[in-house]
Amino acid sequence: MAHVLPMAKRVAVVAHLVEGAGIRPTSRLTEVSKPAILSLLLRVGEGCAALHNRLVRDVDCRTVQVDEIWSYVQKKQARVQPGDSPEVGEAYVFVGMASASKLVISYRVGKRDDENTKAFIADLRARLVTIPQLFSDGWQPYIAAVGESFALAGSVDYAQVVKNYSRKTRRDDDHRYEPPRDPFITRTPVFGVPDAKRASTSHVERQNLTIRMHIRRFTRLCNGFSKRLPHHKAAVALHMAFYNFCRPHEAHRVTPAMEAGLTDHVWSIEDLVAAALAEAPTEPPQPKALKLPDAPVGAAAAPARALPNGRGFLRLVGGAPAAPVAPTPPVAGTPAPEPEPPPPSEPPPVPEPRRMVQLNLFD
Repeated sequence: MAHVLPMAKRVAVVAHLVEGAGIRPTSRLTEVSKPAILSLLLRVGEGCAALHNRLVRDVDCRTVQVDEIWSYVQKKQARVQPGDSPEVGEAYVFVGMASASKLVISYRVGKRDDENTKAFIADLRARLVTIPQLFSDGWQPYIAAVGESFALAGSVDYAQVVKNYSRKTRRDDDHRYEPPRDPFITRTPVFGVPDAKRASTSHVERQNLTIRMHIRRFTRLCNGFSKRLPHHKAAVALHMAFYNFCRPHEAHRVTPAMEAGLTDHVWSIEDLVAAALAEAPTEPPQPKALKLPDAPVGAAAAPARALPNGRGFLRLVGGAPAAPVAPTPPVAGTPAPEPEPPPPSEPPPVPEPRRMVQLNLFD
C-alpha cells in the first residue's frame, strides 16, 4: 500500500506551517517525516495558487497599495556564481493589497526587475473592476508598468510614496526611533489625480511583517531560508490563501475575503487543504473595462466622459463650478431691504508737480 497521510495529519502539518513553524519543528510536532512535509507543501501550495487565481477576481476596491518584500533562495545575491541556476539568489515577493478590506489581490515571486514588475502589475490590473487609487514606493519600473497596464490616461490615480532614510546625524539621534515625518515622506503624483492625503504604503508594509511572522523562510538572520524555488513559491501561495480565507483580520473581525465579498464564511484549515488538493489549474483572468468609482455619500458624481478605444475617462477635477444664485423676490408686507451703498469710487489722480518757471519782473 502507498503511504498516504490521513487528512488529520495533513491539517496538522499545514496548521503548523502557516503559523510560522519550520520544516524540522513541524516534523517533530506532528511526527511526519521531512520529505512528506515538503511533498505536501508543494502540492497544497500549487493548489492554493490555483485557488487564488480562480477566486480572487473582479475585486471592487478604491485604494490599492503595492510593495516588494525581499527574500532569497539557497544563497544571497552577492554569493551567486556565474554558473549557478537562475533560480538561485534574490526572490522578491510583489504584493498588491486592497487598503480597505486588507485583501491580497495579487502577488508574484521573482527577481526585482522590469519583467516581473510588468507581469505583477498586469495581473493586478486584470483582477480589478474599478479605477483605483494606486500607491507604491519609488521603484522606477512601476511607472512604465502602470502606464502600460492602465492605458496611460484616465484609468488610474497613481502616486509614488518615497521615504528618505537619511544617514545624516541629528542632534537627538540618541533617543529618536525614526526620522521626523514631514521631510521623511515625499508623495509624487504620476498618473491621474491621486489623493495626496491618502497616499501611503503603510498597510502593505504591515502586510510584509505578517509575511515574515507566518512564513519561517522569511525570518531574517536565520537558517530557515528556502533551498528550492518551487517550495518557496508554494510557501508564499499557502500563506496568501490562509491570510485571505482563513485568518480573521483584527480590524474587521472577519477574513479579508469576506470583507471583499469573495466568500461568506471563515474557512478552516481543513477546508483550505481539501479545496487546494482538489483545485485544477485555471486560466489567468483577462482585464475588464474599469468603471468609475462611486461618489461619496451625499456628494454628486463629478462629470466624466469615456475616451475612445477604451483609454479611460476624461474627468472633471475639483467638481463643477457653482451656479449663480438668483435674488429672492421680496414678500408682500415686508419692508424693502435698504439699498446697498455704492462701491467707493476710485481716488482722484494725483496731479503732477508744476514745472518751475522764472518770472521776468523788469523789462
